[in-house]
Amino acid sequence: MQIVCLDLEGVLIPEIWIKFAEKTGIDELRATTRDIPDYDELMQQRLRILDEHNLKLPAIQEVIAGLEPMPGARAFLDGLRENYQVIILSDTYYEFAKPMMEQLAWPTLFCHKLDVADDGRVVNYVLRQKDPKRHSVKALKQLNYTVFAAGDSYNDTTMLEEADAGFLFRAPQNVIDEFPQYKVTEEYDTLRSYFDEAAAG
Repeated sequence: MQIVCLDLEGVLIPEIWIKFAEKTGIDELRATTRDIPDYDELMQQRLRILDEHNLKLPAIQEVIAGLEPMPGARAFLDGLRENYQVIILSDTYYEFAKPMMEQLAWPTLFCHKLDVADDGRVVNYVLRQKDPKRHSVKALKQLNYTVFAAGDSYNDTTMLEEADAGFLFRAPQNVIDEFPQYKVTEEYDTLRSYFDEAAAG
């Protein structure tokens, strides 16, 4: 009874906020959980920038609609699902994720919601719970699942810590340096081998 938990952005799909920053030319929007460990600080910064520039949810969704999963991501995910249950644990939002989930054949996704005004303005964000990735892994283990996990950012490290085995995938050097206890890879085939080795015990 083994479950693999994966981060979404940076592992399976491009970083949405970076792509939106490229579209708008607003460099401040390039900041992600790879750069800022405090998620609330990061989201308050994003909300402030959106408000300052009068950018609304449809503008972000337009960029997302043009994105595709990372090369090899769909095949990697399909292969995993032949041998493991797979859950995507992400700090993205359901209002963002639908186009990507469709392209990935609708994997199970645990994420958050946005508070959006009638005019499309993003007013706030609503976390499913604090430290949701850690709590999700912990809950799965309490159901007697063995859990393996992979992510790339600061907000993934509590998930990796809680998992029976955790790995960094395409993580930036600052995260790798701060969390040397985790194996690192840039390749899907190698990450799959890490999961299989952990499953073999």
